[in-house]
Amino acid sequence: MRSGDSRPFDRAAILLVDDNRDGVLARRTVLEELGYQVFAASSGNDALHTIEERPCDLVITDYKMSPMNGLELIAKLRERNFRNPIILLTGFADSLGLKPDNTGADLVLQKNANEVASLVRHTKRLLNVPRKPARSQLFRAMKRSKTAGA
Repeated sequence: MRSGDSRPFDRAAILLVDDNRDGVLARRTVLEELGYQVFAASSGNDALHTIEERPCDLVITDYKMSPMNGLELIAKLRERNFRNPIILLTGFADSLGLKPDNTGADLVLQKNANEVASLVRHTKRLLNVPRKPARSQLFRAMKRSKTAGA
């Protein structure tokens, strides 16, 4: 187990954010069957609160939500130095030109008939990619090494 964390190494925690209960239930069922620990939030504000309360290895958020949409949620997470992967799910990816380089997400998935298979494949891939530490973590580490050497 990780220090300060009550879950095993091999059971990644995923936060699903969607105001559509049916969408959350369907995705949650598939991800839990794969062995992931899944939490759900029905709004961006709920998601921000959840992230403060429990560690999450991956966030999967819908785009179209109210009052905070998925892009606004991603921006707030990144402002708070959330460095773990984020997947943006949307039926509007093509029409709005949503891509990782203009959303802050690590991946933008179009909702379609292949969504579940694509979500499973990319979730596994993203959870196996080593993450860079947040700048604040790097700063603290550098500061500690300078203090230790002095």
